[in-house]
Amino acid sequence: MNPSTQELIKAEKKAKKLFEEIEIRGLLIPGITEKELNTSIFNLAFELFSIEKYWHKRIVRAGKNTLKPYDENPENLTLQQDDILFIDFGPIFEEWEADFGRTYVLGNDKLKKKLALDIEHAWWAGKAYFDKHKKITGAELYSYCNTLAQKYEWEFGGEIGGHLIGHFPHERLEKEDKTNYIHPDNTIDMRALDQKGEERNWILEIHFVDKKKEIGGFFEQLLTV
Repeated sequence: MNPSTQELIKAEKKAKKLFEEIEIRGLLIPGITEKELNTSIFNLAFELFSIEKYWHKRIVRAGKNTLKPYDENPENLTLQQDDILFIDFGPIFEEWEADFGRTYVLGNDKLKKKLALDIEHAWWAGKAYFDKHKKITGAELYSYCNTLAQKYEWEFGGEIGGHLIGHFPHERLEKEDKTNYIHPDNTIDMRALDQKGEERNWILEIHFVDKKKEIGGFFEQLLTV
C-alpha cells in the first residue's frame, strides 16, 4: 500500500469518528433545519479535530432534497418525524482529504430503513466488483452501480458514481474531464497511474432514489483500500 493511500485511510477513520459522534451527541432530531444541523456538525468537527477546511461544500439533505445530486442547491428543509436524510462532508485532516457520506432514518419507516440498508449493501457489492476486475473503467463501474440500483428496485440518483481523491489541494476535478469520475464517459482504466506515475485513489458513492415517493439515500467512502 502506497503512502498516499495510508494517509487517506487515516483521514477516513477520523471522518468516520466524526459521523459516529453525530449520533452519540444526538444531533439528528426533528424540528431543526438542514442548515442548523450542518452548522452543528461543523462545530463538532472543530471541537474534535480542529477542522475548518473542507474540500467541497458540506451537504445535509432531508426529505425530498435527498433526491438532489451534489451540484444542486435546494431549499433549506426542516427535519420531520420519520424523515430520511443524508450527510456528505469532505473534511481535510492534516492536508489529506476525506469524503464520507451516510444516510439516517428518523423513526421506523420500513421503506426508508430498507433504502438505508440497500445503499450500504450496494456499496460493498460495488467494491467487490471493482476488486474482482483488475482492469476496469469508470464507465464499467458506473454501469454496474446502475445495475445494482435496479437489483434493489431503486433508481440510481447521480450522474457520477464517485471520483478521485488525494492530498489537498489535489488537481482540480474539472467537470468536463470525465476521466476524474466514475462516469459513463470515462473509458480509462481506473487503476491507470497518474502523471507522476503514482497510483490513484477513488471514492465510490452510491445514491439510490425513488422519485415517486420523494426519498433518496447516499453512501460513500474510500474505494481503493
